[in-house]
Amino acid sequence: MLPRKVDNEIVSRFVAAVLLLVGALTPAGLLMADDWPEWRGTGRDGVWRETGIVEQFPKEGLTVRWRTPLGSGYAGPSVASGRVFVTAFRPTGGTKGQESLLALDQATGERLWSHSWTVDYAGIDYASGPRATPTVDSERVYALGAAGDLVCLQAETGNELWRRSFARDLGAELPAWGMTSAPLIYDDLVIAIAAGRPNAKVVAFDKLSGAERWRALSSEDSGPGYSQPILVEVDETPTLIVWHAGALVALKPDNGEVLWRQEFRIRMETPIATPVWSRPHLLVSAFFNGSRLYRVGAAGAQMVWKGSSDSETFSDGLHALMNSPVINGDYIYGICSLGQLRCLRLSTGERVWETQAVTREKARNASAFVVRNGDRYFINNDRGELIIARFGPFGYEEVSRTDLIRPTSKSGGRRELGAVNWSHPAYAGRHIFARNDEEIICVSLEAE
Repeated sequence: MLPRKVDNEIVSRFVAAVLLLVGALTPAGLLMADDWPEWRGTGRDGVWRETGIVEQFPKEGLTVRWRTPLGSGYAGPSVASGRVFVTAFRPTGGTKGQESLLALDQATGERLWSHSWTVDYAGIDYASGPRATPTVDSERVYALGAAGDLVCLQAETGNELWRRSFARDLGAELPAWGMTSAPLIYDDLVIAIAAGRPNAKVVAFDKLSGAERWRALSSEDSGPGYSQPILVEVDETPTLIVWHAGALVALKPDNGEVLWRQEFRIRMETPIATPVWSRPHLLVSAFFNGSRLYRVGAAGAQMVWKGSSDSETFSDGLHALMNSPVINGDYIYGICSLGQLRCLRLSTGERVWETQAVTREKARNASAFVVRNGDRYFINNDRGELIIARFGPFGYEEVSRTDLIRPTSKSGGRRELGAVNWSHPAYAGRHIFARNDEEIICVSLEAE
Protein backbone atom coordinates (compact mmCIF):
# COMPACT_ATOMS: atom_id res chain seq x y z
CA MET A 1 0.00 0.00 0.00
CA LEU A 2 1.29 3.45 -0.86
CA PRO A 3 1.83 5.97 1.94
CA ARG A 4 -1.11 8.34 2.44
CA LYS A 5 0.96 11.32 1.26
CA VAL A 6 1.63 9.62 -2.10
CA ASP A 7 -2.02 8.58 -2.38
CA ASN A 8 -3.13 12.15 -1.86
CA GLU A 9 -0.67 13.48 -4.45
CA ILE A 10 -1.91 10.98 -7.06
CA VAL A 11 -5.54 11.81 -6.33
CA SER A 12 -4.85 15.55 -6.46
CA ARG A 13 -3.13 15.25 -9.86
CA PHE A 14 -5.98 13.13 -11.22
CA VAL A 15 -8.63 15.58 -10.03
CA ALA A 16 -6.69 18.53 -11.44
CA ALA A 17 -6.42 16.78 -14.82
CA VAL A 18 -10.16 16.03 -14.87
CA LEU A 19 -10.99 19.63 -14.00
CA LEU A 20 -8.74 20.92 -16.79
CA LEU A 21 -10.43 18.58 -19.27
CA VAL A 22 -13.91 19.60 -18.13
CA GLY A 23 -12.91 23.28 -18.37
CA ALA A 24 -11.66 22.78 -21.90
CA LEU A 25 -14.86 21.06 -23.04
CA THR A 26 -17.42 23.20 -21.20
CA PRO A 27 -18.71 26.60 -22.39
CA ALA A 28 -17.55 29.42 -20.12
CA GLY A 29 -21.07 30.28 -19.00
CA LEU A 30 -21.63 26.72 -17.77
CA LEU A 31 -18.50 26.35 -15.65
CA MET A 32 -19.14 25.37 -12.06
CA ALA A 33 -19.82 28.42 -9.92
CA ASP A 34 -18.41 29.11 -6.48
CA ASP A 35 -20.39 29.55 -3.27
CA TRP A 36 -19.90 32.15 -0.53
CA PRO A 37 -20.82 30.09 2.54
CA GLU A 38 -19.59 32.36 5.33
CA TRP A 39 -18.24 35.78 6.29
CA ARG A 40 -15.92 37.10 3.53
CA GLY A 41 -16.26 33.86 1.56
CA THR A 42 -14.66 30.44 1.90
CA GLY A 43 -11.83 30.65 4.42
CA ARG A 44 -12.84 34.21 5.41
CA ASP A 45 -10.04 35.62 3.26
CA GLY A 46 -12.02 38.08 1.14
CA VAL A 47 -10.98 36.50 -2.16
CA TRP A 48 -13.48 35.90 -4.97
CA ARG A 49 -12.01 33.12 -7.10
CA GLU A 50 -14.50 32.91 -9.95
CA THR A 51 -13.55 33.85 -13.52
CA GLY A 52 -15.71 35.10 -16.36
CA ILE A 53 -16.48 38.35 -14.51
CA VAL A 54 -17.19 41.72 -16.15
CA GLU A 55 -14.23 43.97 -16.89
CA GLN A 56 -16.35 47.14 -16.63
CA PHE A 57 -19.88 47.97 -15.57
CA PRO A 58 -22.45 48.87 -18.27
CA LYS A 59 -22.82 52.61 -18.86
CA GLU A 60 -26.54 52.32 -18.13
CA GLY A 61 -25.81 50.70 -14.76
CA LEU A 62 -26.33 47.23 -13.38
CA THR A 63 -29.54 45.30 -13.90
CA VAL A 64 -31.06 43.77 -10.78
CA ARG A 65 -31.93 40.12 -11.48
CA TRP A 66 -34.24 39.96 -8.47
CA ARG A 67 -35.07 41.83 -5.30
CA THR A 68 -36.80 40.49 -2.20
CA PRO A 69 -38.23 42.56 0.68
CA LEU A 70 -36.29 42.21 3.93
CA GLY A 71 -36.26 43.54 7.46
CA SER A 72 -33.40 45.60 8.85
CA GLY A 73 -29.90 44.48 9.76
CA TYR A 74 -26.19 44.81 9.04
CA ALA A 75 -25.44 41.11 8.48
CA GLY A 76 -24.35 40.26 4.98
CA PRO A 77 -25.73 37.21 3.17
CA SER A 78 -24.12 33.83 2.56
CA VAL A 79 -24.72 31.68 -0.50
CA ALA A 80 -24.47 27.89 -0.77
CA SER A 81 -26.04 25.04 -2.73
CA GLY A 82 -28.49 27.23 -4.60
CA ARG A 83 -29.72 29.11 -1.54
CA VAL A 84 -29.12 32.60 -0.16
CA PHE A 85 -29.19 32.91 3.63
CA VAL A 86 -29.69 36.26 5.34
CA THR A 87 -30.84 37.49 8.76
CA ALA A 88 -33.14 40.42 9.53
CA PHE A 89 -35.03 42.18 12.35
CA ARG A 90 -38.58 43.47 12.60
CA PRO A 91 -39.57 45.52 15.68
CA THR A 92 -42.69 44.67 17.65
CA GLY A 93 -42.57 47.51 20.17
CA GLY A 94 -39.97 49.36 22.22
CA THR A 95 -36.67 47.49 22.12
CA LYS A 96 -38.32 44.16 21.36
CA GLY A 97 -38.84 42.42 18.07
CA GLN A 98 -38.18 39.32 16.04
CA GLU A 99 -34.97 38.24 14.41
CA SER A 100 -35.27 35.91 11.43
CA LEU A 101 -33.07 33.73 9.31
CA LEU A 102 -34.38 33.48 5.76
CA ALA A 103 -33.49 31.14 2.92
CA LEU A 104 -34.07 32.39 -0.63
CA ASP A 105 -33.79 30.66 -3.98
CA GLN A 106 -30.46 31.79 -5.44
CA ALA A 107 -31.85 32.01 -8.98
CA THR A 108 -35.16 33.77 -8.31
CA GLY A 109 -35.07 35.32 -4.82
CA GLU A 110 -38.21 33.38 -3.90
CA ARG A 111 -38.50 32.85 -0.16
CA LEU A 112 -38.02 29.16 0.60
CA TRP A 113 -38.45 29.41 4.35
CA SER A 114 -38.11 31.78 7.30
CA HIS A 115 -37.37 30.98 10.93
CA SER A 116 -37.87 33.61 13.66
CA TRP A 117 -37.14 34.09 17.36
CA THR A 118 -38.02 36.84 19.84
CA VAL A 119 -35.33 39.27 21.00
CA ASP A 120 -34.89 42.33 23.16
CA TYR A 121 -32.32 44.87 22.00
CA ALA A 122 -32.26 46.79 25.29
CA GLY A 123 -28.75 48.16 25.82
CA ILE A 124 -27.62 47.65 22.20
CA ASP A 125 -26.59 50.74 20.26
CA TYR A 126 -27.28 50.89 16.51
CA ALA A 127 -30.07 48.42 17.29
CA SER A 128 -31.16 47.86 13.70
CA GLY A 129 -30.74 44.12 13.49
CA PRO A 130 -28.31 41.19 13.32
CA ARG A 131 -24.66 41.80 12.55
CA ALA A 132 -23.20 38.32 11.91
CA THR A 133 -23.24 36.64 8.49
CA PRO A 134 -24.82 33.14 8.60
CA THR A 135 -22.40 30.21 8.28
CA VAL A 136 -23.38 27.30 6.04
CA ASP A 137 -21.96 23.85 6.70
CA SER A 138 -23.32 21.24 4.30
CA GLU A 139 -26.97 20.57 5.26
CA ARG A 140 -26.91 22.94 8.27
CA VAL A 141 -26.82 26.71 8.63
CA TYR A 142 -25.78 28.58 11.78
CA ALA A 143 -26.84 32.13 12.61
CA LEU A 144 -25.99 34.44 15.51
CA GLY A 145 -28.37 37.23 16.47
CA ALA A 146 -27.38 40.61 17.88
CA ALA A 147 -28.59 39.62 21.37
CA GLY A 148 -26.51 36.42 21.44
CA ASP A 149 -28.93 33.75 20.20
CA LEU A 150 -27.06 31.05 18.28
CA VAL A 151 -29.37 28.87 16.16
CA CYS A 152 -28.68 25.81 14.04
CA LEU A 153 -31.23 25.05 11.32
CA GLN A 154 -31.62 22.53 8.53
CA ALA A 155 -30.54 24.36 5.40
CA GLU A 156 -33.19 22.71 3.22
CA THR A 157 -36.24 23.10 5.46
CA GLY A 158 -35.45 25.73 8.11
CA ASN A 159 -36.31 23.29 10.90
CA GLU A 160 -34.55 24.20 14.12
CA LEU A 161 -32.05 21.58 15.26
CA TRP A 162 -30.80 23.40 18.36
CA ARG A 163 -30.42 26.83 19.91
CA ARG A 164 -28.19 28.38 22.55
CA SER A 165 -28.56 31.72 24.34
CA PHE A 166 -25.23 33.23 25.37
CA ALA A 167 -26.92 35.34 28.06
CA ARG A 168 -29.05 32.54 29.53
CA ASP A 169 -26.71 29.58 29.07
CA LEU A 170 -23.32 31.23 29.52
CA GLY A 171 -23.97 34.32 31.63
CA ALA A 172 -22.83 36.64 28.84
CA GLU A 173 -23.19 40.40 29.07
CA LEU A 174 -23.95 42.05 25.77
CA PRO A 175 -21.31 44.45 24.48
CA ALA A 176 -22.45 47.94 23.49
CA TRP A 177 -22.96 47.09 19.82
CA GLY A 178 -24.27 43.56 20.30
CA MET A 179 -22.90 40.22 19.20
CA THR A 180 -21.22 40.38 15.81
CA SER A 181 -18.89 37.41 15.26
CA ALA A 182 -20.09 34.85 12.75
CA PRO A 183 -19.99 31.19 13.88
CA LEU A 184 -16.93 29.31 12.63
CA ILE A 185 -16.87 25.62 11.72
CA TYR A 186 -13.93 23.36 12.58
CA ASP A 187 -14.38 19.60 12.10
CA ASP A 188 -17.36 18.64 14.29
CA LEU A 189 -17.37 21.94 16.21
CA VAL A 190 -19.01 25.32 15.77
CA ILE A 191 -16.90 27.99 17.49
CA ALA A 192 -18.39 31.26 18.71
CA ILE A 193 -17.26 34.45 20.44
CA ALA A 194 -19.75 34.22 23.31
CA ALA A 195 -18.53 36.64 26.03
CA GLY A 196 -19.61 34.04 28.59
CA ARG A 197 -18.61 33.54 32.21
CA PRO A 198 -16.58 32.02 33.70
CA ASN A 199 -13.76 31.68 31.18
CA ALA A 200 -16.12 31.45 28.21
CA LYS A 201 -15.20 34.36 25.99
CA VAL A 202 -14.79 31.71 23.27
CA VAL A 203 -16.96 28.59 23.30
CA ALA A 204 -17.05 25.55 21.02
CA PHE A 205 -20.26 23.58 20.64
CA ASP A 206 -20.90 20.22 19.06
CA LYS A 207 -22.17 21.30 15.66
CA LEU A 208 -24.79 18.51 15.55
CA SER A 209 -26.23 18.68 19.08
CA GLY A 210 -25.27 22.11 20.41
CA ALA A 211 -23.61 20.57 23.48
CA GLU A 212 -20.71 22.58 24.86
CA ARG A 213 -17.37 20.98 24.05
CA TRP A 214 -14.87 23.51 25.38
CA ARG A 215 -14.57 27.07 26.62
CA ALA A 216 -11.60 29.42 26.76
CA LEU A 217 -10.45 32.90 27.84
CA SER A 218 -11.76 35.05 30.65
CA SER A 219 -14.42 37.67 29.99
CA GLU A 220 -13.47 39.57 33.15
CA ASP A 221 -10.39 41.33 31.79
CA SER A 222 -11.86 42.76 28.59
CA GLY A 223 -14.87 42.65 26.31
CA PRO A 224 -15.21 40.28 23.35
CA GLY A 225 -14.82 43.04 20.78
CA TYR A 226 -16.50 42.79 17.37
CA SER A 227 -13.91 41.08 15.21
CA GLN A 228 -14.32 37.71 13.50
CA PRO A 229 -12.35 34.59 14.49
CA ILE A 230 -10.35 32.96 11.70
CA LEU A 231 -8.63 29.62 11.16
CA VAL A 232 -5.11 29.59 9.75
CA GLU A 233 -2.43 26.97 9.11
CA VAL A 234 0.78 27.61 11.05
CA ASP A 235 3.44 25.10 10.03
CA GLU A 236 0.62 22.78 8.90
CA THR A 237 -1.08 23.09 12.28
CA PRO A 238 -4.68 24.42 12.39
CA THR A 239 -4.73 27.53 14.58
CA LEU A 240 -7.70 29.57 15.77
CA ILE A 241 -7.03 33.32 15.86
CA VAL A 242 -9.18 35.43 18.17
CA TRP A 243 -8.74 39.18 18.44
CA HIS A 244 -10.63 40.53 21.43
CA ALA A 245 -10.50 43.88 23.22
CA GLY A 246 -7.53 42.90 25.38
CA ALA A 247 -5.27 40.77 23.22
CA LEU A 248 -4.59 38.84 20.05
CA VAL A 249 -4.73 35.15 20.95
CA ALA A 250 -4.04 31.84 19.21
CA LEU A 251 -5.92 28.72 20.37
CA LYS A 252 -5.96 25.07 19.46
CA PRO A 253 -9.32 24.75 17.71
CA ASP A 254 -9.96 21.20 18.90
CA ASN A 255 -9.73 21.95 22.64
CA GLY A 256 -9.32 25.71 23.20
CA GLU A 257 -5.81 25.50 24.63
CA VAL A 258 -3.98 28.83 24.42
CA LEU A 259 -0.93 28.63 22.16
CA TRP A 260 0.22 32.23 22.52
CA ARG A 261 -1.08 35.65 23.48
CA GLN A 262 -0.06 39.16 22.42
CA GLU A 263 -1.42 41.94 24.63
CA PHE A 264 -3.17 44.71 22.68
CA ARG A 265 -5.72 46.67 24.68
CA ILE A 266 -8.08 48.43 22.32
CA ARG A 267 -9.66 51.78 23.13
CA MET A 268 -13.44 51.60 23.63
CA GLU A 269 -13.11 47.80 23.24
CA THR A 270 -13.40 48.11 19.47
CA PRO A 271 -11.39 45.49 17.60
CA ILE A 272 -13.69 45.17 14.58
CA ALA A 273 -11.79 44.47 11.36
CA THR A 274 -11.05 40.81 10.69
CA PRO A 275 -7.39 39.81 11.21
CA VAL A 276 -5.52 39.26 7.94
CA TRP A 277 -3.32 36.21 7.46
CA SER A 278 -0.62 36.07 4.79
CA ARG A 279 1.79 33.35 5.84
CA PRO A 280 3.80 33.95 8.02
CA HIS A 281 2.33 37.38 8.77
CA LEU A 282 -0.76 38.27 10.79
CA LEU A 283 -2.12 41.82 10.67
CA VAL A 284 -4.64 43.49 12.95
CA SER A 285 -5.85 47.07 12.56
CA ALA A 286 -7.98 49.12 14.97
CA PHE A 287 -9.87 52.38 14.49
CA PHE A 288 -8.20 54.18 17.40
CA ASN A 289 -5.00 52.23 18.04
CA GLY A 290 -3.76 51.61 14.53
CA SER A 291 -2.12 48.48 13.13
CA ARG A 292 0.26 45.80 14.33
CA LEU A 293 2.00 43.17 12.23
CA TYR A 294 3.19 39.88 13.71
CA ARG A 295 5.35 37.09 12.35
CA VAL A 296 3.82 33.79 13.40
CA GLY A 297 5.48 30.39 13.60
CA ALA A 298 5.47 27.23 15.66
CA ALA A 299 7.21 29.04 18.51
CA GLY A 300 4.57 31.77 18.72
CA ALA A 301 4.13 35.32 17.46
CA GLN A 302 6.67 38.12 17.33
CA MET A 303 5.75 41.72 16.58
CA VAL A 304 7.34 43.04 13.39
CA TRP A 305 6.09 46.61 13.81
CA LYS A 306 3.27 48.67 15.25
CA GLY A 307 1.79 52.05 14.39
CA SER A 308 2.79 54.99 16.53
CA SER A 309 -0.55 56.84 16.61
CA ASP A 310 -3.45 56.26 19.01
CA SER A 311 -5.63 58.85 17.28
CA GLU A 312 -8.16 58.06 14.58
CA THR A 313 -7.88 61.66 13.36
CA PHE A 314 -4.10 62.11 13.35
CA SER A 315 -3.22 58.67 12.07
CA ASP A 316 0.09 57.49 10.70
CA GLY A 317 -0.41 54.07 9.17
CA LEU A 318 -3.72 52.28 8.90
CA HIS A 319 -6.61 52.66 11.39
CA ALA A 320 -9.29 50.34 9.98
CA LEU A 321 -12.83 50.29 11.34
CA MET A 322 -15.09 47.46 10.11
CA ASN A 323 -13.38 46.95 6.75
CA SER A 324 -10.69 44.27 6.67
CA PRO A 325 -7.35 45.19 5.07
CA VAL A 326 -5.67 43.25 2.26
CA ILE A 327 -2.12 41.91 2.12
CA ASN A 328 -0.89 41.38 -1.43
CA GLY A 329 2.80 40.66 -1.90
CA ASP A 330 4.93 43.21 -0.07
CA TYR A 331 2.13 45.71 0.54
CA ILE A 332 -0.94 46.26 2.71
CA TYR A 333 -4.07 48.04 1.48
CA GLY A 334 -6.97 49.15 3.63
CA ILE A 335 -9.58 51.80 4.39
CA CYS A 336 -8.53 54.11 7.22
CA SER A 337 -10.62 55.85 9.90
CA LEU A 338 -11.72 58.77 7.71
CA GLY A 339 -12.34 56.71 4.59
CA GLN A 340 -8.87 56.97 3.03
CA LEU A 341 -7.64 53.98 1.05
CA ARG A 342 -4.03 53.61 2.13
CA CYS A 343 -1.08 51.54 1.00
CA LEU A 344 1.56 50.52 3.56
CA ARG A 345 4.85 48.74 3.10
CA LEU A 346 4.48 45.30 4.68
CA SER A 347 8.00 45.15 6.08
CA THR A 348 7.86 48.47 7.96
CA GLY A 349 4.29 49.79 8.11
CA GLU A 350 5.45 52.93 6.28
CA ARG A 351 2.70 54.65 4.30
CA VAL A 352 3.30 54.63 0.54
CA TRP A 353 0.21 56.48 -0.69
CA GLU A 354 -3.41 57.28 0.10
CA THR A 355 -6.53 58.35 -1.80
CA GLN A 356 -10.02 59.50 -0.84
CA ALA A 357 -11.46 58.34 -4.17
CA VAL A 358 -13.06 55.13 -2.90
CA THR A 359 -15.35 56.68 -0.27
CA ARG A 360 -15.44 60.20 -1.83
CA GLU A 361 -16.20 61.72 1.57
CA LYS A 362 -13.55 62.36 4.24
CA ALA A 363 -15.70 61.57 7.25
CA ARG A 364 -15.47 59.64 10.49
CA ASN A 365 -16.44 55.98 9.99
CA ALA A 366 -16.51 56.30 6.17
CA SER A 367 -16.08 52.73 5.06
CA ALA A 368 -15.81 50.24 2.20
CA PHE A 369 -15.36 46.49 1.88
CA VAL A 370 -12.57 45.24 -0.39
CA VAL A 371 -12.64 41.83 -2.13
CA ARG A 372 -9.88 40.61 -4.43
CA ASN A 373 -10.72 38.98 -7.77
CA GLY A 374 -7.64 38.02 -9.74
CA ASP A 375 -5.48 41.10 -10.27
CA ARG A 376 -8.22 43.58 -9.37
CA TYR A 377 -10.52 44.50 -6.52
CA PHE A 378 -14.28 44.81 -6.15
CA ILE A 379 -15.14 47.43 -3.53
CA ASN A 380 -18.57 48.32 -2.18
CA ASN A 381 -18.47 51.61 -0.31
CA ASP A 382 -20.95 52.81 2.29
CA ARG A 383 -22.55 55.15 -0.27
CA GLY A 384 -24.03 52.06 -1.94
CA GLU A 385 -21.60 52.14 -4.88
CA LEU A 386 -19.70 49.22 -6.39
CA ILE A 387 -16.20 49.85 -7.75
CA ILE A 388 -13.74 47.85 -9.83
CA ALA A 389 -10.18 49.02 -9.21
CA ARG A 390 -6.57 48.01 -9.52
CA PHE A 391 -3.94 49.17 -7.09
CA GLY A 392 -0.41 48.42 -6.08
CA PRO A 393 2.63 50.33 -4.90
CA PHE A 394 2.14 52.49 -8.02
CA GLY A 395 -1.13 53.90 -6.66
CA TYR A 396 -4.90 53.61 -7.21
CA GLU A 397 -6.44 53.02 -10.65
CA GLU A 398 -10.24 53.10 -10.82
CA VAL A 399 -11.59 50.96 -13.66
CA SER A 400 -15.34 51.33 -13.23
CA ARG A 401 -17.95 52.54 -10.72
CA THR A 402 -21.73 52.19 -10.51
CA ASP A 403 -24.63 52.44 -8.07
CA LEU A 404 -25.45 49.14 -6.37
CA ILE A 405 -27.92 49.62 -3.50
CA ARG A 406 -29.49 52.52 -1.63
CA PRO A 407 -27.96 53.34 1.77
CA THR A 408 -30.60 53.10 4.52
CA SER A 409 -28.77 52.69 7.85
CA LYS A 410 -28.18 55.57 10.25
CA SER A 411 -24.64 56.85 9.98
CA GLY A 412 -24.02 58.01 13.55
CA GLY A 413 -22.62 61.31 12.24
CA ARG A 414 -23.05 63.92 9.55
CA ARG A 415 -22.82 62.33 6.11
CA GLU A 416 -23.65 63.66 2.65
CA LEU A 417 -26.31 61.08 1.89
CA GLY A 418 -27.81 61.00 5.39
CA ALA A 419 -27.46 57.20 5.57
CA VAL A 420 -24.90 54.45 4.97
CA ASN A 421 -24.69 50.84 3.83
CA TRP A 422 -22.50 48.83 6.19
CA SER A 423 -23.29 45.32 4.98
CA HIS A 424 -20.68 43.10 3.32
CA PRO A 425 -22.10 41.57 0.11
CA ALA A 426 -21.68 37.99 -1.05
CA TYR A 427 -20.07 37.12 -4.42
CA ALA A 428 -21.26 33.77 -5.79
CA GLY A 429 -22.24 32.25 -9.12
CA ARG A 430 -20.83 35.34 -10.89
CA HIS A 431 -23.39 37.47 -9.09
CA ILE A 432 -23.29 39.89 -6.20
CA PHE A 433 -25.87 39.68 -3.40
CA ALA A 434 -26.30 42.86 -1.37
CA ARG A 435 -28.77 43.97 1.29
CA ASN A 436 -29.94 47.09 3.10
CA ASP A 437 -32.67 47.59 5.71
CA GLU A 438 -35.45 47.11 3.17
CA GLU A 439 -34.44 44.48 0.65
CA ILE A 440 -31.84 42.08 -0.67
CA ILE A 441 -30.86 42.17 -4.34
CA CYS A 442 -29.08 39.91 -6.78
CA VAL A 443 -27.09 41.48 -9.63
CA SER A 444 -25.20 39.64 -12.38
CA LEU A 445 -21.50 40.40 -12.77
CA GLU A 446 -20.99 37.75 -15.43
CA ALA A 447 -19.11 38.76 -18.56
CA GLU A 448 -21.20 38.77 -21.73
